[in-house]
Amino acid sequence: MQEERIDWPDGAKMALSVVVNVEEGSEQTIARGDKGMEPVDELGIFIKAPIRNYANESNYLYGIKAGAPRVVKLLREYDIMTSWTVAALSLENHPEIARAIVDLGHEPVSHGWRWIHQFKLNEEQEREFIRKAVSSIEKTCGVRPYGWLSRYMLTDNTRRLLIEEGFSYHMDDYSGDVPFWDRDTVPDRPMVIVPYQLDNNDMKMWTDPAMTPEQWLAYAKRNFDQVYREGEEGSPKMMSLGLHLRIIGRPGRIWALEEFFKHVRKFDGVWITTRKAIADHFAQAHPA
Repeated sequence: MQEERIDWPDGAKMALSVVVNVEEGSEQTIARGDKGMEPVDELGIFIKAPIRNYANESNYLYGIKAGAPRVVKLLREYDIMTSWTVAALSLENHPEIARAIVDLGHEPVSHGWRWIHQFKLNEEQEREFIRKAVSSIEKTCGVRPYGWLSRYMLTDNTRRLLIEEGFSYHMDDYSGDVPFWDRDTVPDRPMVIVPYQLDNNDMKMWTDPAMTPEQWLAYAKRNFDQVYREGEEGSPKMMSLGLHLRIIGRPGRIWALEEFFKHVRKFDGVWITTRKAIADHFAQAHPA
């Protein structure tokens, strides 16, 4: 069988896409007009009732106050170019995160206007949801987003609406390890799909049963080593590493991220870059 492959700039053996998700400050709460509390909780506590979960709200705030400085410090120290998938309202509520993204020269990617399930929206509501996200991120970061990641579930309209609103690539795909064209959604306006992956995501240390930081690090390093080896053998690909400020930013977990960065920096021929750079390279090397 034929392996997936793509030639990266300067003959790189692989591309590494580090993705920092920023959802804190836009999660569900009745304080923002939602019907109930945010269901994603480190303890798995969710009550289907119109009440606030003050404990979990403060758990999310930890990502801003304590987690973000640790993550930013490592990204700067190891010179890791990063794509930040941001819920737009999070940056409005916490502009210091937007300033960090800009100061680092990193890419803001839209993770929605808020961190909510857009599959519940009709077409007009979703279009407005996308437009509000673009406008908001452009104000907080000084540049519009060109990539989009939904809160996992999307609609039959999502990709077409993204194309109409000027997005150049889409992340809501988990089907492989190299970019590809979607020529079918809008036939005369193809869109680059830059697949994302969940198996390396630090959310694995939040879900039940959860990985320990040691297990997460070992898995991430083995993933990196395998993709690198396949690149050496002539089939370069990409690796995604998904992070969250409130998860990896904990004192008992941040060390694992640093150990991963140390491991990566031992290797030559690794293109550590943004997802927009990956999408742009693919579009140039493989015109639609």
